Amino acid sequence: MFTKMKTQPTSPQAKRGGFTLIELLVVIAIIAILAGLLLPALAKAKTKAHGIYCLNNNKQLMMAWSFYADDSDDRITWSYGDGCGRCRPNPSNPRLFRHGWMGSTVVHGGGPGSWDYNVDIARSPLWEHVGKSPQVFRCPADTSTVKAGKLGMKPRVRSMSMSHWVGGNSGQYTWGTPRDGTLYLKRSDMVAPGPSQTWVLIDERMDSINDGFFVVWMTGYPNLSSTKWVDFPASYHNNAAGFSFADGHAEIHKWVDKRTTPAIRPNARLQLNVPQPNNLDIKWLQDHTTRPYQR
Repeated sequence: MFTKMKTQPTSPQAKRGGFTLIELLVVIAIIAILAGLLLPALAKAKTKAHGIYCLNNNKQLMMAWSFYADDSDDRITWSYGDGCGRCRPNPSNPRLFRHGWMGSTVVHGGGPGSWDYNVDIARSPLWEHVGKSPQVFRCPADTSTVKAGKLGMKPRVRSMSMSHWVGGNSGQYTWGTPRDGTLYLKRSDMVAPGPSQTWVLIDERMDSINDGFFVVWMTGYPNLSSTKWVDFPASYHNNAAGFSFADGHAEIHKWVDKRTTPAIRPNARLQLNVPQPNNLDIKWLQDHTTRPYQR
């Protein structure tokens, strides 16, 4: 008679097999491959989201710019001028005043105007028209910060600048003459190249932005041999910058010349007023800025 042999119960530890080193390495490799595939897609999605947000900011500012003109007999804001400290009566209507679109205009060097929106953008004549929203004046892709004394580092309040041909310096020519282009003081002045082709606001680089206006060098236009950057545009959106136009639309424009997008220097000032002959990016900007004054 055979005796049934009893087997020892298998312990939980024996049932649970461990990973071999090769299996572990395979899992790690798979995770690395998936991360390599997903991270660029996530970065691209983030860039696209920033671009959409930037376009929305530009559109809101352009609505505010138009509302100001509606209230001012078609006259537009200056691109430079220290708010009410530089106000001048409107000759046709003493109740109306002209303003620079920014308050202190300076957003570099660590002064209060760089980080306190009450000093800079809250003095803008567009402030009420955008619902007193400080975030509208800054591209979300602009990560620049400035020193705010005992408060530490603070985000810069503004990345937008206005074309100096749109309103000028207190309504006067700077960086050009009537031979170079028309200084627009009313929306109705924008005959050429026309409202849909005339940009008003631009996203300026964090290491270039200084005051409230962006200079486009028009002397010699359309001769490519004389093109130069006085100020440099931003390139936060995959080598592209946000623009808003006088007809109210906004767009993201991509740059094609590498000289337009030098490496960002967040803690230093980029050299400005740099001749760059045959730069097609400057030519595009000139094409969408102004035309020589015609009587």
